[in-house]
Amino acid sequence: QVQLGESGGGLVQPGGSLTLSCTASGSIFSIDGMGWYRQAPGKQRELVAMTTSGGSTNYGDSVKGRFTISRVNTMNLVYLQMSSLKPEDTAVYYCNAWGYESNWKQFASWGQGTQVTVSS
Repeated sequence: QVQLGESGGGLVQPGGSLTLSCTASGSIFSIDGMGWYRQAPGKQRELVAMTTSGGSTNYGDSVKGRFTISRVNTMNLVYLQMSSLKPEDTAVYYCNAWGYESNWKQFASWGQGTQVTVSS
């Protein structure tokens, strides 16, 4: 199994910055991609940002230009740098990763989520 551990959430004022991190652990052969999703109360889970092993990135429209995703491949680690935060960014942020386990079985895993609250 592959587990994802997230950290870095918290309370921040509008206009502030926050960085989330996520580490994948377990019987990993390769990770094809890692990303972040978020879910606000009463809303569907939505893509925030994702990055693939080939180096491509994709961002949700609402965070383009404000958030940056980066990955440390050798450590199975992904960061989400968030700046110019708005109250509407308040949500539980979930890490996501997909690839292959050591037994060549495909996996797609989710973290437990970390709360980000943007409020004055």
